[in-house]
Amino acid sequence: MTIMKNQPRNLNNLFDEFFYGFPAHWGKDMQATHFQIPVNIHENKDAYHLELVAPGRNKEDFKIAIEKDVLTISFEQKQTEENKDYKTLRREFRFQSFKRSFTLDEKINADGIQAKYDNGVLKLLLPKKAEVTVAPKTIEII
Repeated sequence: MTIMKNQPRNLNNLFDEFFYGFPAHWGKDMQATHFQIPVNIHENKDAYHLELVAPGRNKEDFKIAIEKDVLTISFEQKQTEENKDYKTLRREFRFQSFKRSFTLDEKINADGIQAKYDNGVLKLLLPKKAEVTVAPKTIEII
């Protein structure tokens, strides 16, 4: 029979044990996951509607740019300074940056794109260009 010593418990081990078995975005596994902002894209006859979930941000922190038919949405926030009054034992709040790019279709009117940030959701309206319809033409055979 082998006798094993118990590992000393500290606050970090207790947190890890508590979150063990939760989905990957919880607890210790959160550090290993790739950060990707979820996006919904809808279409109607007049426009495409892009919704990007980004709660806890300020609209001024977003950057939306178009270059060579590529729409890029980015966000970057700096890490807050450590408080000198206390020692941090565990830090799981992260101020992450993200960047999503989308190729614009030739149907989209890039000059008419509008953006609105409301309740943690960045909403972009990408209007479609008016379709030019050419009347059918018959050619007379002579």
